Amino acid sequence: MAAWIAANSRSGPINAANADPKPQIAFLGLGALGAPMARNLIQAGFAVTVFNRTPDRMEPLLQAGAEGASNPADAVRQADLVLLCLSDDAAVLEVLEQAQGSLAPGSLVVDFSTISPATSQQLATALGAQGLAYIDAPVTGGTEGAKAGTLAVLVGAAAEHLERARPVLEVIGGSIHHFGPVGSGQQAKAVNQVLVAGSYAAVAEALALADRLGLPQEQLVQALKGGAAGSWALEHRSRNMIEDQFPLGFKLALHRKDLGIALSAAANANLTLPITDRVAALEDVLIEQGYGELDVSALARWFRA
Repeated sequence: MAAWIAANSRSGPINAANADPKPQIAFLGLGALGAPMARNLIQAGFAVTVFNRTPDRMEPLLQAGAEGASNPADAVRQADLVLLCLSDDAAVLEVLEQAQGSLAPGSLVVDFSTISPATSQQLATALGAQGLAYIDAPVTGGTEGAKAGTLAVLVGAAAEHLERARPVLEVIGGSIHHFGPVGSGQQAKAVNQVLVAGSYAAVAEALALADRLGLPQEQLVQALKGGAAGSWALEHRSRNMIEDQFPLGFKLALHRKDLGIALSAAANANLTLPITDRVAALEDVLIEQGYGELDVSALARWFRA
């Protein structure tokens, strides 16, 4: 990471914002969230070029009207906005390294990936020195929100860069929240993932107790979700836990990666997060048992064991 950032830190101006209401878009990363986000942009009339490290994931989007690229450099060559939705810091750095030299002058990188705030800030500095702009814009709302275009977008950006990206963000998200400069969006996402950890684990634990007490779990969920115990996790993931079926919404392994970011941020702020620490330990056990590719709601498997 340090080598790539150092190699791209020469000084240079950032070009004026592109006034085109329908900018050319490159979308890199077509996983459980990225693919429906890209599809929504295509359906909204944007010209989208897609790239994914697993090429067969591009095919449905090509059929929907996207152009395909065989590598990141080709994907970004004509793009005004380069959108990333990748798994981690290393993937973002790898893709941007492969694209370097092909990013159009004055283009804007919008990073929907969940990565460390420090990496986002370093990327913004390195790209800015090349006359390019960068914002961090991690999202929350699950695959349901990605498909419906109702994600909450958590943004760290200079105000002018956010406004430039806004037409795209309004297609992808139901709400856009600007928390400050680059890195603050990732900090907000870390807070989100702490809440996700606690709420999913609480639902899994509560349903395990209901099962041991012999209570009808689905009836119990219906009774409780409209009261003080209601949560997104109870509404959308309790059925997975009851049925012991965990179709992918967000990978357990990726959530564990996100908890690492949150725990690191807390440590840097001299704060202990005992609940998050415990959930991270549960996820470590489940990942070791081979459940890392399942949805986060597979936390319920810990109680079954």
